[in-house]
Amino acid sequence: MRRRARWTRVLPALARHAAASAPWGPLLGGALTGLLLLAVLAYVADRSHSPLGQAQVRITFLPALAGLAFVVRAPVRALAQAAPVPAWVTPACQLLLAVPVLAATAGIELGLMARTSPPGRALPAIYPLLAQLAGWAALVVAAAACCDRSRYADLGGAVAGPAGLTVIAAAWFTPGLSPLLATPPASQLAATVAWYLITAAGLAVTAAALRDPWHRYLRRVPGRKFANAEE
Repeated sequence: MRRRARWTRVLPALARHAAASAPWGPLLGGALTGLLLLAVLAYVADRSHSPLGQAQVRITFLPALAGLAFVVRAPVRALAQAAPVPAWVTPACQLLLAVPVLAATAGIELGLMARTSPPGRALPAIYPLLAQLAGWAALVVAAAACCDRSRYADLGGAVAGPAGLTVIAAAWFTPGLSPLLATPPASQLAATVAWYLITAAGLAVTAAALRDPWHRYLRRVPGRKFANAEE
């Protein structure tokens, strides 16, 4: 009972701290940039009577993912480790706050895509697309969490964003992987399962990186070949 009462007092303060320290600027800026770009494409599609496809949704979702890379950041981690709450709790809470933003962005973009479709025309299945966007988000988050545990932690999303997008490009364009992840040639069910497996793997890597208390990188030291150092 005492433990439950303590968490009851801690959780509201923790939620306020996570919401106040979250990088809303990059996250909302990336989401709004993608929505604005897709809105322009939808306007052009209406004028030219050429409906939008899922490819445009994928492309315009990338700015939101770039903003997501700034979320996985534990500011003043050395000080946070002395607090009664574990240091990984704040970035984990901020990730939870970012989920509704990404979900709203994807929903609005899918609505814009459907709006440009001619009446009576069947839309393609969206569950493989949703699985792919979830997998992309998990890859970006995993790359950002790993960057936060490296010597580039102070640069935050400036390094994690390009790193995450590079991982996405590698997963999407690698010859051995693209037949398993793209529809076609992969079936919709197979691509969906594959992307959700990637999502689970990315979240597992993120959880391991967030719980790692050390900044590790290789640095040359006189008299030694390499040495581990803590930032």
